Amino acid sequence: MENKEFLSKLKRGISEIISEEELLKKLSRKTPLRVKLGVDPTAPDLHLGHTVLLRKLRFFQDNGHKVIFIIGDLTARIGDPSGQSKTRPMMSEKEILENSKTYQEQVFKILDKEKTEVVYNSHWLYPLGLQGILELSKNVTVAQMLHRADFKERFKKDIDITILEFLYPLIQGYDSVAIKADIELGGTDQKFNLLMGREIQRAYNQEPQVVIMMPLLIGTDGVKKMSKSYGNYIALNDTPKDMYGKIMSLPDNLMLDYFELLTDFDINEIKKLIKNDPRAAKAKLAWTITAQYHGEEQATNAQKEFDRVFSKKELPEEMPEFRTKQKEWLPVELIFKAGLVSSKNEGRRLLAQGGVELNGEKISEQQKISIDKEIVIKAGKRKFCKIILEK
Repeated sequence: MENKEFLSKLKRGISEIISEEELLKKLSRKTPLRVKLGVDPTAPDLHLGHTVLLRKLRFFQDNGHKVIFIIGDLTARIGDPSGQSKTRPMMSEKEILENSKTYQEQVFKILDKEKTEVVYNSHWLYPLGLQGILELSKNVTVAQMLHRADFKERFKKDIDITILEFLYPLIQGYDSVAIKADIELGGTDQKFNLLMGREIQRAYNQEPQVVIMMPLLIGTDGVKKMSKSYGNYIALNDTPKDMYGKIMSLPDNLMLDYFELLTDFDINEIKKLIKNDPRAAKAKLAWTITAQYHGEEQATNAQKEFDRVFSKKELPEEMPEFRTKQKEWLPVELIFKAGLVSSKNEGRRLLAQGGVELNGEKISEQQKISIDKEIVIKAGKRKFCKIILEK
């Protein structure tokens, strides 16, 4: 593939490249480039938001380049301050190691294992030592750090910023020196850290990396970026049924972004489909993404189950069961005990919104439930439970 054609295809969904001229220069050397992505293992599950970057890495691999996937086992202990209004709590080494194992299992659902080098940044950061940290720290000023939007906001509001947080972008930048990165990928919220990598490479007499930034995928709530902490995420380890159902429940205005960032379909064709038949477009999106991570057969089964339950209003073929000897229940108590909600407050909110059904009929918080043999409770859009009375 010619460099200009490569660049044209690469730019799909990208927010910014710093800079295109430098990237073309690196590509013109006709040698495999070292493409870096660093991820701190702060949670056990990767979600579709992570795959925006992973898919772009796979594009580089498919065109002959080498991916360096850095697991930030040391930087995770500091905590990335990007977008944070307060200092993150420090993680334990045990948590980090456990999460790291699941990351490696999940990234190879997308990346080519043979063209991926997985490294831990503690391997070069621990040996750096105090002398190395002092040398590294002299390359940036406090004034530069306070230009960063999140630090500037916290400083203005007199919210503590630790020296440890100042070190984070320096250390992430040194990762680029350690692996001699030609390119680094990251989300738009990582711009300060990514540019710091260029500065640190210059300070260590390396050619600065090209920075490629991708937009942040909006979560299932349609408002905030996808994140486990916001509860609006679709995990790679979700069951096919859950993954398909969550995608089908996305707000329609997110569909085009999801198609562009998470699939390879022609965007002009997708625009037409969304305009003419939005439900068919969403079903195509849900099936395609579910098939990517669970296979076509599982995606088709998930689609059939979804259509049966939500289009034809039939009951799921399989659902969890809750057995009880208590015949009379208040709705909020029952849906909480049956595990359909995580708290009684959530249950009350759901009941107030008309989101709980007993055998297909909506119920209110005041209505008493009497169980005769068995009943089916539906909570929200996708949760069902068979309640069985034990003698």
